Amino acid sequence: MLFKLEMLRVFRVVAEKGTLSAAAQVLDRTPSAISMMLTQFEDHVGAALFETDRKNRLTPLGQLVLEESRRATDVFDRSAEALRRHALSTAGIVRLAVVPSATVSLLPTVIEAFRSSRPDVRIEISDVDSAAVRRRVQIDEADIGILSARPGDSSEGTAILTDDLGIVCAEDGPVHQAHMTAGGPSDWGLLAQEPLIANPLCGLVEDPSVQSLLTASPLTARNTPAILSFVRRGLGASILPFDAVKSQPVGVEFFVPTNPLCRRELRKIRQDIPNRSPAVEAFWSLLTEQAA
Repeated sequence: MLFKLEMLRVFRVVAEKGTLSAAAQVLDRTPSAISMMLTQFEDHVGAALFETDRKNRLTPLGQLVLEESRRATDVFDRSAEALRRHALSTAGIVRLAVVPSATVSLLPTVIEAFRSSRPDVRIEISDVDSAAVRRRVQIDEADIGILSARPGDSSEGTAILTDDLGIVCAEDGPVHQAHMTAGGPSDWGLLAQEPLIANPLCGLVEDPSVQSLLTASPLTARNTPAILSFVRRGLGASILPFDAVKSQPVGVEFFVPTNPLCRRELRKIRQDIPNRSPAVEAFWSLLTEQAA
């Protein structure tokens, strides 16, 4: 039984579009050519994949084959794209998956230092949350990942930076006014004065009031500039690390509650594989040097 990638691709497009004519437009082929390839494919499989000749309803086996076809063609397309990118960048490529706060606070300094010695290396950055960072590194969509974790959590990667978590709020907004009125050590309960703009870093704060506010949060954002923009417009308050807001935008205030004091750690991760490119190794080393 010989399966060709092109058979899987043609079957996938027909199954997703529902008709031969629609698939023909996508694949730039004639409907008769596509119908012939589908017939060959079903002969190889040994059973029908569509319940009718109209190709708009799959058999149970067809559903299974569609899932496998998607998986196989996606893997091939990712590999082909990686090869294309490497061909365009003869000096090498570094693929990064990074939490948004590190994109704002850490990467500019690291990239500037990296460019001084390797100006021709192509850098690709995916701005995603910690869970997506892990996933992209695991499936080899990123050479290096940078994620947020609780300090002391040594279960993965290498620590490169630790900073305080705090409340970011609009200046003269309810949270800031309550903080100024208190006049002393503040606690996370001040967040109750405004709607909480939830983001993944909120989960690092081990305080019952924050966990309660998370459940009732009307707005979730992951991108640091977006969070700061929402805060500035008075849509609520949020939790961010000091490094992400140390050059506080106009209209935004930041303070660190001490009851309890909460911190986050940036950790760099990568797959344990041999023969990494010199460009990736150089960037990996710079992450620790520049953070220090």
